[in-house]
Amino acid sequence: MYGPRVFISMVGTLLVFGLVTYGLTGSLTGTLIRTLICAVLLQVGYFAGVLFLVWREARERQRKVDEAIVPTAVGAEDKSASSLTVSRLNEPGPSNY
Repeated sequence: MYGPRVFISMVGTLLVFGLVTYGLTGSLTGTLIRTLICAVLLQVGYFAGVLFLVWREARERQRKVDEAIVPTAVGAEDKSASSLTVSRLNEPGPSNY
């Protein structure tokens, strides 16, 4: 979910919504109020979507850490928490990114 793309899509959606609402009702104030409500609902949905993606990623990372500490099967290869590489930013020296 890229911010600029979401913002442009939201503005386009609100323009279409506003034009259709004005065409159906013929009321400028009613259209503005409904479009404002629609904008708030779009922002709430975007926030909920980002919150869900962050929650899912945190859950997945925690699952990987848990699996590294406690092997799931008997005789599984030795995994330790130090074998997980979260980020190369923690290592000294130049970055290869």
